Amino acid sequence: MGLTEKLRPGWLVRRFAPAPGVASMLSGRTAAAVPASLGSIGSLEVRLARNAREVRLAQALRYRVFYKEMSAQIGPAGLLRRRDVDGFDAICDHLLVIDHEPDPAIFPRRRDRRRPAVVGTYRLLRQDVAEQFGGFYSAEEYDLSGLIERKRPLKFLELGRSCVLKPYRTKRTVELLWVGNWAYIQHFEMDVMIGCASLEGTDPDRLALPLSFLHHNARAPEEWRVSALPDRYRALDRLPAEAIDGRAALTALPPLIKGYLRLGAFVGDGAVVDYQFGTTDVFMVLPVASINPRYFSHFGPPKERLS
Repeated sequence: MGLTEKLRPGWLVRRFAPAPGVASMLSGRTAAAVPASLGSIGSLEVRLARNAREVRLAQALRYRVFYKEMSAQIGPAGLLRRRDVDGFDAICDHLLVIDHEPDPAIFPRRRDRRRPAVVGTYRLLRQDVAEQFGGFYSAEEYDLSGLIERKRPLKFLELGRSCVLKPYRTKRTVELLWVGNWAYIQHFEMDVMIGCASLEGTDPDRLALPLSFLHHNARAPEEWRVSALPDRYRALDRLPAEAIDGRAALTALPPLIKGYLRLGAFVGDGAVVDYQFGTTDVFMVLPVASINPRYFSHFGPPKERLS
């Protein structure tokens, strides 16, 4: 899931090397435009990171979840700084769920136990920013060029690097992340959410049931479909439809992917194995116009969109 040495296809061919200070400039400009707080439940609040320190806290949370709890592989530099960092962090907005009354038992090593703690995060990359700096992160795994061109002038938002600290993996934390995402989408009038979602494990044959379920039940229509890059492509269609136990397949799917599907998301063509993170990735595309209306009672109806 890190930056690759190979040039990307189509219009996403420029490598990104962030200039010093670009993160603080971009996040400062966005933070001035977006409301200071996007929502709260009890002691939990969702908002954007406001400065470089808060971005580092999000990176530290990602390190804790991806590398200490899960099976992602990290180099010596990452081990030293104890943060999950890549070049895209500098051009993204970082959505945070913050606990203003953290339990000292969950954070025993914190020097100031009264300071709010970052317990959940999402990384957000708008199309206008991505096109300035070399493209979307997911273009390292999938060819997005055709989709982007077919759907202009729709505005795409890439969601990624989602994680929540284990004691906080509750309904209200996930709801707050989506409240924050939805407020951001509404504010910038985004039309389509995209991104890679992961299943744990690097052997697609062992994931044949959930991958095949996605192929037969959630495959994107042709106009919304993207394919994995040829040298990384792994087939989703591993079992015939009649051999799939739908209930077992849903149980095998990660909660994040099931959440996307409930909202009305589709999956792209092909999976990609990410050996660094120990996952098999699928591409998710969720047009705002396709969101199941019953969820508007939670997030509010969308603004009028282009079709």
